Amino acid sequence: MSEDLGTVDRAILNAFQGGFPVVEAPFEPAAAALADHGIDVSADELLDRVRRLDEEGVLTRFGALIDAEEIGGTATLVATHAPEDDYDDHAELINAHPEVAHNYEREHPYLNMWFVLSVVDEARVEEVLAEIEDETGEPTFNLPKQQEFHVGAKFPVEGPQTQAVDCSAAGPDVTPTDRRSLTPDELDLVLEIQGGLPVTETPYADVADAIGAETEWVVETIKRFDLEGKVRRVGLIPNHYALGYSENGMTVWDVPDDVVDEVGPAIAEFDFVTHCYERPRHEGVWPYNFFAMTHGRSEAESEERIRQVRDRMAEHWDVSGDDWDTLFSTRILKKTGIRLDDRAAANVESA
Repeated sequence: MSEDLGTVDRAILNAFQGGFPVVEAPFEPAAAALADHGIDVSADELLDRVRRLDEEGVLTRFGALIDAEEIGGTATLVATHAPEDDYDDHAELINAHPEVAHNYEREHPYLNMWFVLSVVDEARVEEVLAEIEDETGEPTFNLPKQQEFHVGAKFPVEGPQTQAVDCSAAGPDVTPTDRRSLTPDELDLVLEIQGGLPVTETPYADVADAIGAETEWVVETIKRFDLEGKVRRVGLIPNHYALGYSENGMTVWDVPDDVVDEVGPAIAEFDFVTHCYERPRHEGVWPYNFFAMTHGRSEAESEERIRQVRDRMAEHWDVSGDDWDTLFSTRILKKTGIRLDDRAAANVESA
């Protein structure tokens, strides 16, 4: 689909995967910002183009990308084995659990199924894993995040305006708080915007109407959430498959513990590394403690990016061929996304 995109659409995608203005009529300042970078488009045309990109599946959504961990509850990555002859039945058993938000088939001789659990209470993780092990007869290997070095799944396309346009300073000044819990009104807002904003001339006003709030309060709260980390960014969230990023490689590394804190920020500097974490090893089964997710538009591009990661790694420690691997995803088994309803509700002040 990316081959069908015109110059202006490419510019819009490159400019606004984050930093979209949070003001009552955001397409006006967004169009003005594009004009400052040589892309002549009116607010109405920008709105029409974003709406079309959304309808055609180039975007997964438009709006605020919420950091589920900051909203409440917890999520964890889990690996397991599924016998080849029973693979689909095994996946069906795991996917039947509502706590499973994502599930992927990945290339590995043993750990060939990888899923994400999202729960309200961390204690529920072990309960769900025990249920899955009982149902499938296979062990599970919990790989919770120990350090996050980078999360920023942005996917540029060939064309103009390849740098982001940051309009996040537009609108009212807000003051962040250190409060982790949500108010009942904030819960209503989170649940309304978790799937995206309406692609309209006044998306924040439409959200305000939907939850019975004032537009000014919605704008100020989303801006504050952005500063507090409850929102990772506001903008166009692309469907990377539609943009040609078909090579989804999870590179994993056995990084010496004493250099993890140096390696993490160094690898996170690559713009093509979309996720970068430290996770635990599992003795005798899983020797890797560092994950760096890369995406490429071809096998050659993917291999080149992985080579760059390895070269950067080698600046910090002596990397051998046994110290790393790449697990490519071969099939999406489940992808509902992390729904925040229960997690956010459990984090409301009055709950």
